[in-house]
Amino acid sequence: MTAHPPNGPADPAPLSDRDRAVLAVERQSWAGPGAKERAIRERLGLSPTRYYQLLNALLDDRRALEEDPVTVNRLRRVREARRGRR
Repeated sequence: MTAHPPNGPADPAPLSDRDRAVLAVERQSWAGPGAKERAIRERLGLSPTRYYQLLNALLDDRRALEEDPVTVNRLRRVREARRGRR
C-alpha cells in the first residue's frame, strides 16, 4: 500500500496555455486547409508537424479530456476511424 500525503495524492499539473491553445484551434472550423496551417504557425509559433504531434499526445491526456470533452472525444473518434482504414 502506498502512503499519500495527509491531504491525499497531489493533483496533476493543469494543462499549459499552449495545450489549451491547441484545443482552441481544434474547436474552430476552417475555410480551407491552408488557413488552419497558417493559424498554427502565426498563433502558436509551431510547425504543423509539431502541432499534430502535440495534439495527438493531448488526445491521450486525461486533463485534456476534462478540459474539453466534446473536442477531445470528437478527435479521438476521427483518429480511430483513420486507424481503422489503414
